[in-house]
Amino acid sequence: MNGPVEQGACPATDQAGDSLAGLLLRTAEGDHHAFSEFYRQTSTRVTGLVQRVVVDRALSEEVVQEVFITAWQDAGKYRPALGTPMAWLMTIAHRRAVDKVRSTQSSRTRDHRWAGSAPAACDGFVDDLADKMDAQIIIASLACLSALQRESILLAYFGSLTYQDIAAKLSVPLPTVKSRIRDGLQRLRSHVTMEHPGVSEIG
Repeated sequence: MNGPVEQGACPATDQAGDSLAGLLLRTAEGDHHAFSEFYRQTSTRVTGLVQRVVVDRALSEEVVQEVFITAWQDAGKYRPALGTPMAWLMTIAHRRAVDKVRSTQSSRTRDHRWAGSAPAACDGFVDDLADKMDAQIIIASLACLSALQRESILLAYFGSLTYQDIAAKLSVPLPTVKSRIRDGLQRLRSHVTMEHPGVSEIG
């Protein structure tokens, strides 16, 4: 990892300071040691998500670096009341990964491979939503969904799983997964339209 991450152990801090939220707060103040620890605690999950979406290892490494550069630069924008630091970071990672795939597609075969990497409904509405709204607002908006709807949409969006993959992971019939995602996206769209009318044209 290049950029602002420094090597070496972090100094001892209190429990609040060592939480991801505390580390982000200190990162926003320019604390390189805090950012190094934040990277250590989160990089494995970010790398896994990015590799599932991008596939290519070299491109994935580029995206991961971009994600953490963004996290360093935008740490001050994080607001604990709107979601967890990991959800905030994974939203950035997914957005960057999708952007990388779109920018490097050069053939119909690659287009087809990407089109099948996640449920089509999530590819359209949620990605368009991410382009127009702050990551934490998206996370907060998911609270309007039922637990089952939210779980399925997060697996599709953050996990980049297909309908079949989600059905297998949750041990539920394929039509049930499709119904949960469809109904959840409809509810999410209605919520966003009502709470954030400036983006009502999405979808």
